[in-house]
Amino acid sequence: MRANQLTDLNVMVAGQGGDGSLTVTSILGELLARRGYHLYMSRNVASRIKGGHAAAMMRGSLEQRGCQGDNIDILLAFDQEAVDMAASRMAANGVIIFDTSDGDLNREGLADSIDIIEVPFGRFAVRDLRRNLFKNSLSFGVLSSILSIDEDEAINCLRHSFQRLPEDAIVANINAFDSGRKFFSELPQQPDLRMLANVEREKHLLITGNEAVAFGFLAAGGRFFAGYPITPATEVLEWVQKYGSRFNVQVTQAEDELAAVNMALGAAMTGVRAMTATSGPGFALMQETISHAGSAEIPLVVVNCQRAGPSTGMPTKTEQSDINMMVFGANGDFPRIVLAPGGPHDCFDLAVQATNLAQQLQCPVILALDQMIGQDSTTVEPFNLEAVVLQHGKRVDAATLQEMTEYRRYEITDDGVSPWAVPGTPGGESLVTGNERNEWGLVSSNPENRRNMVDKRQRKLDSNLHLLPRGNSQGDADAEIGLLGIGMQLGVIEEVWQRLSAQGVRIKFLQPRTLWPVLDETIEFTNSCKRVYVIEHNQAAQLAHLLLGEGANKAGIKSILKYDGQPFGAGELCAKIQQEEAGQ
Repeated sequence: MRANQLTDLNVMVAGQGGDGSLTVTSILGELLARRGYHLYMSRNVASRIKGGHAAAMMRGSLEQRGCQGDNIDILLAFDQEAVDMAASRMAANGVIIFDTSDGDLNREGLADSIDIIEVPFGRFAVRDLRRNLFKNSLSFGVLSSILSIDEDEAINCLRHSFQRLPEDAIVANINAFDSGRKFFSELPQQPDLRMLANVEREKHLLITGNEAVAFGFLAAGGRFFAGYPITPATEVLEWVQKYGSRFNVQVTQAEDELAAVNMALGAAMTGVRAMTATSGPGFALMQETISHAGSAEIPLVVVNCQRAGPSTGMPTKTEQSDINMMVFGANGDFPRIVLAPGGPHDCFDLAVQATNLAQQLQCPVILALDQMIGQDSTTVEPFNLEAVVLQHGKRVDAATLQEMTEYRRYEITDDGVSPWAVPGTPGGESLVTGNERNEWGLVSSNPENRRNMVDKRQRKLDSNLHLLPRGNSQGDADAEIGLLGIGMQLGVIEEVWQRLSAQGVRIKFLQPRTLWPVLDETIEFTNSCKRVYVIEHNQAAQLAHLLLGEGANKAGIKSILKYDGQPFGAGELCAKIQQEEAGQ
C-alpha cells in the first residue's frame, strides 16, 4: 500500500435528497481549509424538497480555482444512481466508497483501475446507532482513513462542524466516525492511501456569490432590502435577514416579486439605498417597475441570479439566458447599467459599485449573476472594507436648496444627472410620475420636451462611462486567439487559458464586468484578435449577438454554447477550443 500526495483533490458525495451529502463535504472542507487548501464547492440537486438525485462536489487545491475539476478522485455514493451519474467523470485511479445497504454495486462501465470500497453505511447506522443520518459520520471515518488523516485532526473538524448540536449528539457522531475508521482498518485489501499537503496560508472566507452580493450591498450603505424567495437567489434575502439588523437594515419578505421591487422602489425614492434580488421568472415580473425607475430617475439595485428557463425551466440548474431581458427588457428607452461579476470577490466589489452607481446616475443598476456564481462556494481573501467609499452623486440638502433660485428635479444638465432632493427636504418639493414630464416634474407630451428628456436621460451613460467597472483581462496581448465570457465562465476560462498557454498556444481572455453598456475595451478586445471564442450558457448566443450589435467583427466571433444545465469543465472547454482551432 503506497500513499500519493494530492495537491488538487476532487470529491463528490451523492445520493438522494435528504441523505446529507452536504454534511460530509462540509466537514472535509473544514479539514482541507485548515491545511491551507483553496476550496471550490458546488451542488447538483433536484428542484424538490426531498428526494431525487443530489450531489455535493468539492475541489480542494493548492492553487486558487474557480470551477470544478475534470475528474472525480473520490466518490462517496449512497446509491447506484450516484455511481451511474458520476461514472464517466471518475479518475482512472479513483476511489468509490459505496453504500451496499440496498444492494451490491453494479460495476458496469467502471474502469478496473478504480478502487471500490463497499460498506453498508445505512444498515450499520440504523442497526448500531439507531439513526440513518449517522451514515454521514460513518462515511467520513472511511474517507478520512483513505486520505491518511490523523484521527484527532479529523475529530476536531467533525466537532467544529457539529458545534451547534448538543454534546450527546456530537459524541454519537464521533462514535459513528470511529466505527467507520474501524471498518476501514479491518478491510482485507485496502486501497492506496492519499496524502494531503499541509501549507501555511492566510485566513480566507468561504462564501457564495449571493452572500458576497448581500455583504457588498450592506458595506456600501444599503439600508433597505425587499425580496421574495426564489431559487437560486434566495440566499441574498436570507443573508441580509441574518446580518442586516446589525446595521439597522430594514428587510422585508414580500408576498411576491411585484411587491418586492415596488417596495424597494418606494424606499429608494426616499433616499435610502435599496435593493431587491430574484431570478429569471421574478425578474420578468419586475420589468414595469424597472422601467418606472428609469423614467422617474430613482436609484435602484436589482440582482438577477439566472437559472435555466424559459418559464419555470430548471430552477436548480445554471444558465445565462436572461442577457437580452436584462439589457433590453422593459418598455421604452431609458438608461440602465448591467454588471456581471465573475466570482464572490467580484460580487462584493460590484455590489458596492452598483449601489454607488445607482446613486450617482439615478437609474436602475442590475447585477447579473448565474446559479453557479450565486450558490457555489469558494475561498477568497477577506474583503477590504476600508476601501469602500460611498458615492452620493448630486444629492442636495436643505441648506443647498436655500441658495438655489429654483429647484428643478429633472433639470437638463450636460451629463444628464439632475440635482436631487429626496422627498421631505424643505424646499425640495417635486412631482414623481411614470409619465413623461418637464424639468419641474409636470406631465408633458410636448415633442421638444420629449426629445430633450430622452436625450438627457441617455447622457447619464454617455457622459459617465468612466465610472463603469473595467473588465478582467489576462494573457498574451498580441495573441490572435481570444476567449471571452461572463459570470461563471471566468473560473473555467482562467484554467483553460493556463492549460493552453502551457501547451504553447498564444492566447488571451477577457471577462467584461460591465455587460451594458458595452464598453469600448470589450469591442477593442474582440477586434484585436483573429478569432474570439465567446463562451456562454444559452442556445441563442445572446452575448455574442450583443457584441456584434455594438461593433464586434462578425468574421472573428465564434460561439461556444452549452445549455444543458451543467457547467463547462476546463478539460471539456479545452477540447472544444482545440477542435475549433483544428478546423481553421
